[in-house]
Order: sequence, then C-alpha cells, then structure tokens
Amino acid sequence: MTLLVITGTGTEVGKTVVTAALAALAHDRGHAVAVVKPAQTGVRPDELGDVDLVAGLAGIRDVHELARYPDPLAPAAAARRAGRPAVDLGDVAARIGKLATDHDLVLVEGAGGLLVRYDDNGATLADLARLLAAPVLVVTAAGLGALNATALTLEALAHRGLDLAGVVIGSWPREPDLACRSNLTDLTDLAGRPLAGALPAGAALLSRPEFLATARQSLEPALGGTFRARQFRARHPL
Repeated sequence: MTLLVITGTGTEVGKTVVTAALAALAHDRGHAVAVVKPAQTGVRPDELGDVDLVAGLAGIRDVHELARYPDPLAPAAAARRAGRPAVDLGDVAARIGKLATDHDLVLVEGAGGLLVRYDDNGATLADLARLLAAPVLVVTAAGLGALNATALTLEALAHRGLDLAGVVIGSWPREPDLACRSNLTDLTDLAGRPLAGALPAGAALLSRPEFLATARQSLEPALGGTFRARQFRARHPL
C-alpha cells in the first residue's frame, strides 16, 4: 500500500491521532513516510496544525500542509470567508502522486468527514481518493451516534466504488459505557470485517516512545500493529 486516505465520520473523532499512529508504525519499520493535509482549517498562521502533531508523535519530518484557513469551517466555506482560492484537488492529487514515487507510504488526512466540500463545485475527499485510486480508512467515534455516522460514510464509499481499508475507533474511553461496548459488534457488522483498531483516549498526550507502543497495540497487523478485534471485544463484554 503506497497511498492511504484517512477520513472520519465527523470532526474531533481522532483522525489526526490515527494518522500519527500509522506514520509512527511505518517509520519504525524503516519506511519512507509522508503525511499530507490538503486543507487545514480553524488554525491561525502562528498555531500548530494537524501535521505538526503528527510529526511530533510519529517522529517524522516529511509532512505537508497544502492550504490553511483560519475559520473552523469546511475548507470551501473557510476559503470563501478568508477571500482566498479554494483547494484544487486535481493539483493536490498531482502533488501527492509525486510524493508517492519516492515514498513507501503517503498518508492523506482529510478535513472533517468524507463529503465535506473543498471548493464551491462540491469536490470532496471522496473525489480525491478516486483521483488517487487510494483506499480509505474510516475513523469513527466510540459511543452513541457512531453507528449512523459510520453507516452513512461506508455507504458513500461503496456508492462511489472506493475501497475501504478498515474502520478504526479514534478515541476509546478509559471506562467505556454500554453504547461503546455494544458498538464493537455493530461496527464489525457495518464494515463487513473485523474492527481495524481502537486508539485509547489521551494517546496524543503520550511521549513518543509510549505513543509508538500504543500505536502498535491499537492497530491491526494490516496497518502495522498487533491489534486483534476479537481479543479487544472479549476484554469489553456487554
């Protein structure tokens, strides 16, 4: 796998931490890894963005933020408010394609969810994934409301003929409630495959060595880790 697009079922579900975990594991295996954020919103010019968090947690330097808008809105709306050009996903795809020629893995982290607009013509991360012919990893929340949002995202992927790389819970609580524990079964049913991972809440606050160990335990072997969905479910019975 050379290209992987990471999307979420919404905002604040843990996409950046999952992206960092993927990057950390690949980097630890000696792979050349690049991380691309086509559009960063809700961050001022003097603030650190998502790629900076990824770089710090994963210990990599090859990170690329291609556009930044200060308002915490979808990229298209944030570009309009800033009076700046919207992101051109065709250009983004070309830049990512060039990175892919000399990297073992390029991770592309979207903004918000799969169908968030990047320009006023309605281009979305799904369109970028199609341009790249890249599989999509879906990051979801753990608890109540996660199932509907996940189902809608997976349906949108399937409708567009995009390949699902798996579903990962971006922030698994220290004390999961009934909805969280029940969702482990239902998320598997929705995806038609075992859960691909679950990152613990607070993982972004760990030191780099601790984060690497946590990433390994929290992502399935296909993503570079040792996570086993069946064992995880057994530890969290209803």
